[in-house]
Amino acid sequence: MTPELTMLALCAMAMLAGFVDAVVGGGGLIQVPALLVLLPGYPVATLFGTNKAASIWGTAVAAWNYARHISTPWRAVLPMALAALAASFVGAAAVSRLDNASLKPIILGVLVVVLGYTLWRKDFGKLHAPRLSAAQQLLIGLLAGSAIGFYDGFLGPGTGSFLVLAFVGAFGFSFLHASAAAKAVNVITNFAALAYFLSHGSVLWHYALPMAACNVAGSLIGTRLAIRRGAGFVRGLFIAVVGLLILRLAYDVWRPHL
Repeated sequence: MTPELTMLALCAMAMLAGFVDAVVGGGGLIQVPALLVLLPGYPVATLFGTNKAASIWGTAVAAWNYARHISTPWRAVLPMALAALAASFVGAAAVSRLDNASLKPIILGVLVVVLGYTLWRKDFGKLHAPRLSAAQQLLIGLLAGSAIGFYDGFLGPGTGSFLVLAFVGAFGFSFLHASAAAKAVNVITNFAALAYFLSHGSVLWHYALPMAACNVAGSLIGTRLAIRRGAGFVRGLFIAVVGLLILRLAYDVWRPHL
């Protein structure tokens, strides 16, 4: 493939990733594999850094758009965001030292349970009914933020979906409110991981900048559509993204045995 076609393909994937990520998270499920397939000659850490440099702008635009139209419960969001900030940096540092293959079967099992529960509970995430006290929000926010932040820095794809799930399942948010809250946290985790990759020179800026512009375009479309269509639309896309993430992780887990 020529350099021009490679750039075109990466930009197309970045735009699609921005759209999906803005609605329900999981843009890395699209963008990271695209980088790994189309730029096979680069180290994994460099491709992860390039992904973060391209995706953080779309995530930030989505967070800003949601904040303008959806009331964000900052008392719940900020503790999770601060815990995720530190944990994401640690996860990014760990990705170059640890074998993430051992983590994938665990995450795969969790996602299968999540998908099954979401399909079983038809009303899951349709109503916005926060149910935690301030102290409970703080505790669960710190725990969930630490776990999801580490995952974002270490592995990445599906982080937004895990954040949405945490806000829906633990906090009682609707899918739409959960997406708005998840974007605010996700900006912080992306920033922390990107800071690590930048400090090690692990970003291909000639790819990252055009991809960032396309990611923002996709994010603008996705955010507006989510706000217009509501929680039901977000729930449907959440199910689709989690299903794809399960297939991707299942392939990674069983590929060595094929």
